[in-house]
Amino acid sequence: MISDVLQDHMKDALRSGEKDRLRTIRSLRADLQQAAIAQRESSDELSEADELKVLQKAAKQRKDAIAQYEDAGREDLAAKERGELEVIRSYLPEQLSDEALRTRLQDIIDATGASSMQDMGRVMGQAMQQLRGKADGGRISAIVKELLS
Repeated sequence: MISDVLQDHMKDALRSGEKDRLRTIRSLRADLQQAAIAQRESSDELSEADELKVLQKAAKQRKDAIAQYEDAGREDLAAKERGELEVIRSYLPEQLSDEALRTRLQDIIDATGASSMQDMGRVMGQAMQQLRGKADGGRISAIVKELLS
């Protein structure tokens, strides 16, 4: 489970004095705890897929913050967010390359029988289900649009 790995890495960061890494890991653990509390009515513990969603959400928040800070000319804050994003990415599954993603998406398009942009919803549903955690939704959408047009 990701939460167990975070616990171990938090101890390591504390021992080694890596303040930025420690701050980010603590933030992630807090996000996971909040998600677990929110889900407590339905089950006792977050699944690994649920933990992955929490980390992906945290990564997306950092990306959005980086863009906003850069637009505002606050490179110092953008650099802090980039550092946090790198720590978060170390816990996420490795992202597919554009070539591998394009191949997987073409296979999904072939399997669903999609032939035009009208079929994009059907393709995206399958793609997001099969590629969850392996590619950003924006990248998936852009490549599907390219392949269907």
